[in-house]
Amino acid sequence: MKKQKATLLLADGTMFKGSLIGSAGTNGGEICFNTGMTGYQEIYTDPSYTGQIIVTTTSHIGNYGVIDSEVESDHPTIAGIVVNSFSEIYSRLDASGSLQEYLDKYKITGIADIDTRKLVRHIRAKGAMNAIISSEYEDDLAGLKAQLNLVPDMNGLELSSQVCTKEPFYYGSEDASIKVACLDFGIKLNILRNLADRGVYCKVFPAKTKLEELQSWNPDGYFLSNGPGDPAVMEYAVETTKEILETGKPVFGICLGHQILAEACGISTYKMHHGHRGLNHPIKNILTGKSEITSQNHGFVVKREDVEKSDTVEMTHVHLNDNTVAGIKLKNKPAFSVQYHPESSPGPHDSRYLFDDFVSLMK
Repeated sequence: MKKQKATLLLADGTMFKGSLIGSAGTNGGEICFNTGMTGYQEIYTDPSYTGQIIVTTTSHIGNYGVIDSEVESDHPTIAGIVVNSFSEIYSRLDASGSLQEYLDKYKITGIADIDTRKLVRHIRAKGAMNAIISSEYEDDLAGLKAQLNLVPDMNGLELSSQVCTKEPFYYGSEDASIKVACLDFGIKLNILRNLADRGVYCKVFPAKTKLEELQSWNPDGYFLSNGPGDPAVMEYAVETTKEILETGKPVFGICLGHQILAEACGISTYKMHHGHRGLNHPIKNILTGKSEITSQNHGFVVKREDVEKSDTVEMTHVHLNDNTVAGIKLKNKPAFSVQYHPESSPGPHDSRYLFDDFVSLMK
């Protein structure tokens, strides 16, 4: 079969020519890369990647197809994908279809047959930036640039209210002895699975739910989920979190939820140069002295200087590659959070004890 051509244009003018994968069209977003060797379906369905074009650095993508159970939400949330070698042939007998069929079904445009090592080195040097993938503007650079200019900047962008559930829903067994109210900023299914596996009944609420509605369910604790966008512009979530903390009930936050908890305690956040995304990021637990290998996906981070100056917040985990804040806890309340993803699937399970810690706090 003859391959259709596609173009990748970065905001700094860098251009790559390759082959179209997925759906024909033009899609734009912030380009970033994930260094995980597996788990492309989980990445593409993670709401935290909303508005982003994902470069997957492993050489072959699509070779094990897609399977219905390996999703973090009910559809892909990414703006596009960039790969080196793309395979429409898949090996798993229980796969429901090819990755090409999956991307085409959900109108995700991607590009293959480019030097992803060169591209990742460029992003590492220049930083995350907007980009556009197109199969429609092959010889029209001006038209491609015009489309790229329409892509919003991730810095200052609020996305959680767009990707969260529109109506509350339940997850887990009604007979469970512990109830947790989850604020959905873009929650992953594997987080809910980990809570349910520990005897927790979850009610998942839209991102802008007020405390009164959360309290009406009489939960034993509150969970602040992961999600996309800039935490610094989510005043509604910060205010609700401040009110939640005043209830004195346990609070656990992951990724964006970690950043929201920090903002609620007067700790600022900022956009990173190119973020952390992969399955092998080393973390040190300061409280125990032990290391963890973690799954990560974030482009914003908590300001370490603010944590170190705080009278009410202490750092519990640190990222060993760049010394950024990877976890905090409050000194005067039963609340803690981490920047990484302890529910990681695929990925190492070193950090799943954090769910046990949350359950112990509520008990």
